[in-house]
Amino acid sequence: MPRSNKRTLLQTLLFCVLLGSILFFNGNTVAVKAGTEDAYKNLELLTEVLRQIEKNYVEPQENRKLVQGAIKGMVQSLDPHSTFLSKEEHQDLLSETKGSFSGIGIEITVRDNVLTVVSPIEGSPAYKAGMQAGDRIIKIDGKVAADMTLPEAVKSIRGEKGTKVTLTVMREGSDKPLEFTVTRDVIPIRSVRSTLLNPKIAYVRVSNFQSKTTADLSAEMEKLEGGRKLEGLILDLRNNPGGLLSQAIDVSDLFLESGVIVSTKGRESSQDMKATAHKKKTDRN
Repeated sequence: MPRSNKRTLLQTLLFCVLLGSILFFNGNTVAVKAGTEDAYKNLELLTEVLRQIEKNYVEPQENRKLVQGAIKGMVQSLDPHSTFLSKEEHQDLLSETKGSFSGIGIEITVRDNVLTVVSPIEGSPAYKAGMQAGDRIIKIDGKVAADMTLPEAVKSIRGEKGTKVTLTVMREGSDKPLEFTVTRDVIPIRSVRSTLLNPKIAYVRVSNFQSKTTADLSAEMEKLEGGRKLEGLILDLRNNPGGLLSQAIDVSDLFLESGVIVSTKGRESSQDMKATAHKKKTDRN
């Protein structure tokens, strides 16, 4: 092949590579730019709604409250288990997992878009007043509960010791709403209770998973066993609303010898987690 033809071919190839590179990088830039523009447009919409509310709503609104409300709505739209907590709500959650809080003593959740009692805490004011698991709360102090988020409802139900709150509930099998006026108190959360049904069979109730649940359960098991191996154990987790995942894992590990207890997978590999059981000196299989 003549030298001039080779040079022409080489120049053509270089031009194609350069053109391809420009299209490739520009294509990515356009995609990134388009995604960014969409995000900015949505943020502009949010800002405009915020401005209109501040300017035209019948009553003045606190800017911080509006922004937090928007964030809560955004996070709740992800799935039923995601929620945004303010600093105060986060502190309330921490106090609950550490063993006590001031309120009436009920665990609540949202089921089918209705605020529902998971379980009254044994011995609490709500328990003594006759509230039951499955009660659907329709009003709190006369305010419609359907208009409240879960954190807002919790905040409304809790309060200082000695104060009262009135809950209106619908109960399966009841033709009309039931009303409970309950006096708030300091609620000590004892997550583990146990008893011997007979010398060889034990019953253990784990009502939730808080910071000391595993240690308390281990102590209860040692007391029940009394140096001997039990023939049977009833581990009661009914109406347990959950709590600290780390404690749920450790409680499971008390009774499992091997295998995966729980695993999670995130968008990034760094978010993946796997907890496995370990073989122990005490055989509780």
